[in-house]
This record gives sequence, C-alpha cells and structure tokens, in this order.
Amino acid sequence: MNELHKETSPYLLQHANNPVHWKAWNSTTLAIAKNQNQLMIVSVGYSACHWCHVMEHETFEDNEAALVMNKNFINIKVDREERPDIDAVYMKAIQIMTGRGGWPMNVVCLPDGRPVWGGTYFRKNEWMETLEQLQNLFENNPEKMIDYAEKLKAGMDSISLIPESHNSFDFSNLETLLSKWKKSFDHEFGGYERAPKFMMPNNYKFIMRYAHQEKDDQLLDFVNLTLTKMAYGGLFDTVDGGFSRYSVDMKWHVPHFEKMLYDNGQLVSLYADAYKLTKNPLYKEVIEKTLQFVSNELTNDFGGFYSALDADSLNAENHLEEGAFYTWTKPELENLITEDFKLFSQVFNINQFGFWEEEQNYVLIQNKSLEEIAKENQIEVSELSQKKKDWEQILYIEREKRSKPRLDDKCLTSWNALMMKGYIDAFKALGNQNYLETALKNADFIISNLWTSDGNLLHNYKDEKSTINGYLEDYCFVIESFISLYEVTFDKKWLLHSKQLTDYCLYHFYDSNNNLFSFTSNLDEQLITRHFEIEDNVISASNSVMANNLFKLHIYFENSYYEEISKRMIEKILPNIDYPSAFANWLDLFLNFSDLNRELAICGTEALKNAWEIQKEYLPNIIIAGSESQSSLPFLKNRYVSKENLFYICQNRTCALPKKSLLNTILKLKN
Repeated sequence: MNELHKETSPYLLQHANNPVHWKAWNSTTLAIAKNQNQLMIVSVGYSACHWCHVMEHETFEDNEAALVMNKNFINIKVDREERPDIDAVYMKAIQIMTGRGGWPMNVVCLPDGRPVWGGTYFRKNEWMETLEQLQNLFENNPEKMIDYAEKLKAGMDSISLIPESHNSFDFSNLETLLSKWKKSFDHEFGGYERAPKFMMPNNYKFIMRYAHQEKDDQLLDFVNLTLTKMAYGGLFDTVDGGFSRYSVDMKWHVPHFEKMLYDNGQLVSLYADAYKLTKNPLYKEVIEKTLQFVSNELTNDFGGFYSALDADSLNAENHLEEGAFYTWTKPELENLITEDFKLFSQVFNINQFGFWEEEQNYVLIQNKSLEEIAKENQIEVSELSQKKKDWEQILYIEREKRSKPRLDDKCLTSWNALMMKGYIDAFKALGNQNYLETALKNADFIISNLWTSDGNLLHNYKDEKSTINGYLEDYCFVIESFISLYEVTFDKKWLLHSKQLTDYCLYHFYDSNNNLFSFTSNLDEQLITRHFEIEDNVISASNSVMANNLFKLHIYFENSYYEEISKRMIEKILPNIDYPSAFANWLDLFLNFSDLNRELAICGTEALKNAWEIQKEYLPNIIIAGSESQSSLPFLKNRYVSKENLFYICQNRTCALPKKSLLNTILKLKN
C-alpha cells in the first residue's frame, strides 16, 4: 500500500493518495527490495516542480500505470530537498546515461540500489513499456543488467574523483578564465546568452568583486545590466516581491513561476552588495520587496523560513495551472488601472514586448527606467514612481483574491541559513534594524530546533519534527551565516558556534585523502557512491563554502590548521577549472589570497556603531572583527585601549599603526 501518509514532506504528501504503492527511502524499504530481490523505482522531485505535477497527474495517478509499477517493483518517492544526497548520487547516473538532468528524476535500480536505467519526465505509455522491458530483462537475463550496473557505478565513482594537479594557479589563469567566460555573456539583457536563464548569484557576486578590485568598468556595467534586467523582468514579482526560480526566455520575462527560498536569500545578498557599490534605488526596492515577501509568505511564528511556493495554482476553472496566480489579461488590467492605463502600459509593457505568446496573458516586465518614461511623458520621476507604487498596490489587492500557490512549509537548515545571511547583508546595506532582529530570531530557531546536544545539525523541520541528519550544506551555510552575524553584532558566541560546527565537520565529514569534505557524515549510512560537492550551481558548492569559512576562521582564531586545509582545498580545485561559471565561489576565495585582501580590527566603545558605518561600503576584500572591551579572541587580543576608538588595518597577520578616524579608515580601505 501507499505509505507516504506517514511522512511530513509536503512533496511526499502530495503523492500519498496515488494508486502507486509508494514507500519512503529508509532502511526498511531498502531491506525489502533486497530480501524480495525486486527492482526499485526511485522517483525524485520536489513540491514546487511543475513537471513533477504533470507526470504525477498523467502517470502516477493512473491505475493502469500503477498496476505495472506495483506488480514487480519497490516504488520509492524521494523529496530532493529533504534528501539532496540521494538526488546527487542518482543525478550522476542520469547524466551519464542521458547527458542531461532535471526533475522529475526517475531511476530503476537493482535490489542493492545500483541504477540501470533512468531519465526525467516520461509519458505514461513510454514509462509502462520500458518498465515491462526492464522487468523481463531482470527475470531472463539478469547478468546483462548487473554488468551494465557495474560499469555505470564505475563511471559514477570516477566523477567523484578530482585529479591531483601540480600546476600552479595565479592571476594570469584568472584573466584567461574571465576572457573565456565573457564570450557567453548576453550584452542585451544580461546573464548568459541562452534560455532558460537562471540567476546564478554566486557568479555575479564574484564577477562584481573581481571587476571592482581590478577596476574593470566593462565588467561592472555587465553585472549592473544583469541585475537591472532581472529586476525589470517578470522573473521578479514587482507586485509582491520575490524572484521565481528561472525564466524560460532570454529577456528574464516569463518565469518558471515557483519561488524558492534559497534563490531569494542569495539574491538579497547579491543586490545588497550591488546597492552598496552603486546606491541604485532599484536595487534597494528589490531588497525591500523581497524581504517583505519572505516575511509575509515564507516565515513561521518561530523565526523559521519555509521552503517554497509552487509554480502551479488554481485558475478560474479551478484547475491547477502554472502561473495562474501571477498573470493578467489586458481587459483585467484596463478595468483595474482605468485612466492611467496608457501610462501603466508604457511602464509594464502591455504590448507585444510584454505579451506571453503561449497564452492570452501578460507577465509584467519593464524595459525602460522610470526616468526615461517620465521624461517621455513630461512628468516628474517622483510622480511616476508614486503611481507605480499605487498600481502595484491595486494589483496586489486584486491578486490576493485569487487562489494562492501551494506552500511547501518544511524548513531546511541550509536554506534557512542562506535566508538569514540575506537579512544580515540587507542590514549591512540599508541599516534596517528589523532585518538584524529577523536574522537573530532565525539563528535562535536553528539553535533551538536543529542543533542537537550531540553537536550535530539536523536537516529538516516540519510539524515540530526533525528526521534527517544534517548534510555538509547545512553546516557550511550555518557557519557562514553565524560568521556574518558576528560581523554585525561583535558577539563572540557566533564565532564560537561557527568554530564548534567547523570542528564537528572536520571530524565527521573531512576526507584527508581527498582534501575535501564528503557531502554526508561518516555517521550516516553510505549510499552506493560517495559524493563530494565541488561545483557551484544555483547554490554554491558546500566544499567551496567550507573552504571560505575555514579561511575566515583561521584569521579570527589564528588557527594555522584551518588555513592549511583551506589552501589544500583550493589548490586541488583551481588547476582543474575548465568552465568558470561552475567554480565562481572558489574563484572568490582565491581573491582572498591576493595582495588586496585586508583584515580590519575595530576596538573601542563605539566599535559596533563604527562597524555598521564601514559595512555600508562595498568592501568585499575586508574581513572585519571588533570589540567594545577587552577581547580574548586571538585576532583582537591586546588591541583594546580604554577611552580610545582604534582601527587596525592588517594583512597576513601584520597590522599598521591604528587609525583613530572613521572617515580616514574608510578612505584607506576603499583605496
């Protein structure tokens, strides 16, 4: 029978009434497959995934398809967000077999879990026919299937091996990579010259930093073009804030309408950095709207953040439809905006540019600044800006009457930490104390609910339950966010928490033979192959984040072992980089080893206030620490002088004589 009603995952619960005899991935299920010598179907997806819903409706809700699946297979449903380890392992197999990946992901495995066939979305008849062929092969020629499984597993194992290289990596290599990278840029709409378009925050974070440090105005212009066009596009929900996961076209117009917590956390951080550098009011608007959306729709009463809003919602006919909540018809807009409709149409392109060609709908998109449109219409920018706010409020009120997208209300530790850091970075840029308070509340939520007395983090939280041991992604992002909390509070406990979690990772995740951290703890049952996450994707690779954390913590605690491991990791990865977009966070770490990197110690009764002023500036090459009294933190030891406010600018453990002027310190750091 279908056992998913026992689970807490919203995605698994969506499948709890399927006629398929779904089971969850656990030791009991795996033992049944082995004991009964049955093939396994491992079907992986997530709650906000449109094509997962399509395959469910067409196939998994169909009695004929369910009969084929139930007759001979152990059927396992996996929420990729709850079990990224399973997803990563079988995604390797899919990519080897088909050359591509995505979700839903469906794999047929031998009873011991080794994959033999798979792909992404399948239509019902193809699915049924293939399953019957595979079962026939398993019954009549299992040796052939086993031989293929062995070869495939060998390929999966080889992917996890990063070759050792004795080549050095320096700034000339970096310049070569940037030259190659630029060839993929879209200089009309920003981003990369392809569709679909993903935002890739870690890419633009690095490019912005490199361009700023190297004074490359062309690169900076490209980053600003990208961030502006992303903010203009239908990808960003101008009515209620928040970004969708990606756009299906080249101009950031029509999104895949799901809104994911991890995207919005990272994008707030990115736009906060960009605002500090440019003071562009559009970026401030994006930050404020996005955080308001997160507060309204993705925050629970205890300070935790929910995972996602679905791409699909009920349309006027009460059927699930992708984007139904977000799109508008021209008559609807004319009726709502009335006498301002002509001007509204200029701002949001209720014309051919803004038309969603596949449907009789418009997705709101800008292609000109308010300054340009105000000039064309001979009105003040302030007047047009106020009108835009009024229109958005009218649309928001109307849209709230619609059926909302389904909410995935589980809390994931890693994603919560990304969103916490977004709030911290927004506080640094804008100085809104509410953002800092929200970050602190989320940190307390993680400590209270997701950090056990045994020292380990847990990965998930739903209905007051946490059922999955933490992955490296949970540790690395919590450590990163706690370091960021220290930077805006100067409360040493956040660094001590970071150090404690780092030491736990070194004991339970670090593989000294590979000089990398495994994705799963050595306390967890191992899957068919080990996974070392090294490539940055829409989220930075957990190893690249850990290497950055170790670099920072070695400075705070003057810990040479942390520094040594961070160097080993980056020296292993950098010489093997071919396409830089997948290693942006590693390249960001590499810049920390340049002569431009500095450490700043701020000591005195106004240390925190001074730090907040400094953090309003874009200073990506500065690692900051401070104290309003004597501190036992190694980096700050003996730096405090009573009744003085001192600023120590240091490099490689060597500090210049302290400055006493905040302004002079900022000028020195910026030059």
